[in-house]
Amino acid sequence: MRLAFAGSPAAAIEPLRALAASDHDVTVVVTQPDRPVGRSGSARPTPVAATAEELRIPVIRPKSINAEEAIASIAASGAEALCVVAFGQILRAGILDRWPCLNVHFSLLPAYRGAAPVERALMDGVDRTGVTIMEMDPGMDTGPIIGAAAIAVGPEETGGEVTSRLSALGAPMLVAAVDDLAAGRLRSTPQPEEGISMAPKITAADRGLDPARPARELADRVRALAPHIGATCVIDGRPFKVWTARPLGRDVAPGLSAEEGGRLMMGTADEGLELLELQPPGRTRMPAATFLRGYRGALALGQAT
Repeated sequence: MRLAFAGSPAAAIEPLRALAASDHDVTVVVTQPDRPVGRSGSARPTPVAATAEELRIPVIRPKSINAEEAIASIAASGAEALCVVAFGQILRAGILDRWPCLNVHFSLLPAYRGAAPVERALMDGVDRTGVTIMEMDPGMDTGPIIGAAAIAVGPEETGGEVTSRLSALGAPMLVAAVDDLAAGRLRSTPQPEEGISMAPKITAADRGLDPARPARELADRVRALAPHIGATCVIDGRPFKVWTARPLGRDVAPGLSAEEGGRLMMGTADEGLELLELQPPGRTRMPAATFLRGYRGALALGQAT
């Protein structure tokens, strides 16, 4: 079967590679436009674009996949179906009505519909999540389910680690769904009416570590947003990213404080939270002990938000 593939981040690479290695023909890859990164501001292709070029698959980078030019390019490739994995744009009727559209979604639908299913699930402290293959419709991840598979989530796993596992799990499931579509035996089931939850895009308001919340909740927020977004706390009026943290099991004074041995602590609603790895503005990430060795403020570092 001739396929178009739409995806952008690293989480979409394994499904793309699996399709490229299958009996099907990926005729075109659709991805987000190149974006400037770093201090130089030089444009960098998405991970999916780089992989497609490695696989010698033509790539288009429309500002909107729903634009007439993008639809014409997909049609010109001879695609008979569209596979979508973490693409980053909403598909409209012009696409959905023209091709069967199969999506790999990183949750057990109908839970965590939306742009940040893994991050929101980990922020909620779940111990189980999964991947769903579905037929896309005009709603936000509301299409009928083709198949799903669950995984256990470890208490210290990061959002990046869980996403990688779900990507690897979903890749062969997507190929199997395309096999069934090509053979005319694809079956799907409407999503249940119960258990619906949403997973909207992560914003700055979701990143802050509020010391009025419990330590376990804050540790879950940190790992959910690692290693790609980063939770934040304020030190000396500047926002620091926090990449690793853990509850201490004992009380700590309110605010941020340093202890002997290079340990950075935050008082929370119920116990102390140790900040293990952080990133000052304009610097690389570093262990808390490294930061404290170079810090010139008082031992009590002030309030965190």
